[in-house]
Amino acid sequence: MKNYAVDSRGYYGDFGGAYVPEVLYENIKELQDNYLRIIESEPFQLAYRKLLQDYVGRPSPLYLAKRLSEKYGCKVYLKREDLNHTGAHKINNTIGQILLARELGKTRIIAETGAGQHGVATATVCALMGMECLVYMGALDVERQRVNVEKMQMLGATVIPVTSGNQTLKDATNEAIRDWCSHPQDTYYIIGSTVGPHPYPDMVARLQSIISEEAKRQLLEHEGVELPDYVIACVGGGSNAAGMIYHYLDHESVHVILAEAAGLGVDTGQTAATIHSGKLGIIHGSKTLLMQDEDGQIIEPYSISAGLDYPGIGPLHAHLAKVGRSEVFAVTDDQAIDAAFELTELEGIIPAIESAHALAILKTKKFAPDDILVLCLSGRGDKDIETYLQLKNKRS
Repeated sequence: MKNYAVDSRGYYGDFGGAYVPEVLYENIKELQDNYLRIIESEPFQLAYRKLLQDYVGRPSPLYLAKRLSEKYGCKVYLKREDLNHTGAHKINNTIGQILLARELGKTRIIAETGAGQHGVATATVCALMGMECLVYMGALDVERQRVNVEKMQMLGATVIPVTSGNQTLKDATNEAIRDWCSHPQDTYYIIGSTVGPHPYPDMVARLQSIISEEAKRQLLEHEGVELPDYVIACVGGGSNAAGMIYHYLDHESVHVILAEAAGLGVDTGQTAATIHSGKLGIIHGSKTLLMQDEDGQIIEPYSISAGLDYPGIGPLHAHLAKVGRSEVFAVTDDQAIDAAFELTELEGIIPAIESAHALAILKTKKFAPDDILVLCLSGRGDKDIETYLQLKNKRS
């Protein structure tokens, strides 16, 4: 990726940078000075790709969803990140960052999580590498993602419920940063999305870019072409979306469509559609679009999806939306749930609620019969079964 790459100061156009407390300056500077050298080195790449293959189970399949394709009159391919070890794309990033942390001599790992998938992925790689792991999680998310909490604990992680604010992802991130400020020497913070101070947005995007790297090769095998007409992904902080679009961004013929969480609707005040309703601000070390009031105070986001209710957006995605490289749809709870049940009934695949937001695009936008779509199925719906069943019972 060249045309939309981060610059030397850590910015994508107007968005990005590194706004951190002085106590963390040395940690961030160490990362900025070393991350590219380490992750581009041959020993790192050998170890990373070996683990992706033998431990994660990559490459993840590119699946032609025939019944879905027939319904919407185009070719819909699903990039099956739900089939990864731990059930989502998050493991691609945590494998890479734990290797980086080890190279930097860190021994204590912290993370934040919303839907729990990043927390499980972090706990998994910490167990693999024998490192201490603390995961901060909003108390509300602890309740609605109980199975993932139990997985993290079984993997040896300490899960710390956060009771401040809205008790969701933003608040978990706040507490993780406070922890990092208290333990700057031995602690490495594995951020789960393309958010935070530079170099995290770029680093996470690079580690997730394995998704589109594989998809190009797989589409060539399926269709005889590397480039689809559309790539589609859900976007909260933006990690699966960044990975899905990374190797397509410089190819302007490939249309990028992203789905953010509208919650009950963009105009209701109960939403997490940051690109639609956010204004320029600073959150968690990065200048980006942010849901805030006239006084600059954060407006608490809402979404049925625990992984998409973040009041900010990764700076890469803010930039892509601003310059018109991506088309962003705000998908409501109801639209996402309908799309989830549709995929389940037509293809026998239960998606994560996050992924269902991307699937809802099929009903929102009209596609031509010869269009080829590659949609990132970022995670599986095991963690959301309780929510799905409750909604199904309400509707019946």
